[in-house]
Amino acid sequence: MAKIERKFLAHYINVTPSTESETYHRLGKDLEEYNVELSPEVNTRKNILGETSTDISSYEVSASVEPYYANKGDGLHAFLQDIIDNRKVLDDVKTDTVEVHLWEETTESSGIFVAYKESAIIEVSSYGGDNTGYQIPFNVHYCGDRVKGTFNVATKAFTPATSGIGG
Repeated sequence: MAKIERKFLAHYINVTPSTESETYHRLGKDLEEYNVELSPEVNTRKNILGETSTDISSYEVSASVEPYYANKGDGLHAFLQDIIDNRKVLDDVKTDTVEVHLWEETTESSGIFVAYKESAIIEVSSYGGDNTGYQIPFNVHYCGDRVKGTFNVATKAFTPATSGIGG
């Protein structure tokens, strides 16, 4: 049994959500870590017999991208800058994300991997930064509509599974 290297868990954000075709940008450049925080709602109760029961009723899934250094001509920078410049809110900051398991290549074809697509709200928390470059840290708030499928890393296209949908 071998450990899976972190680079094999890929995270993509659609940087053109208002268009008919998705343009996915892979997160990772300049990031030393990216953790998807599940933040479960845990309920613990003790009954009159002294027994404890615990369950999880929901998740508030989010992640933080910090630092993100803006790069001229980069699709993610253009998407984030548009949020900043136009002070976008509500559905104007909604997009979709794809999490790709690069260790789970399908038998269909080379370069196609198991993936999960989910809507997300992008929250730009600040912009500016220090003398190392223009920074736009942001948070990704996942919406909970996770769909299983496959992702072609060459074409950056997600295809929903025909059965077994869900996380």
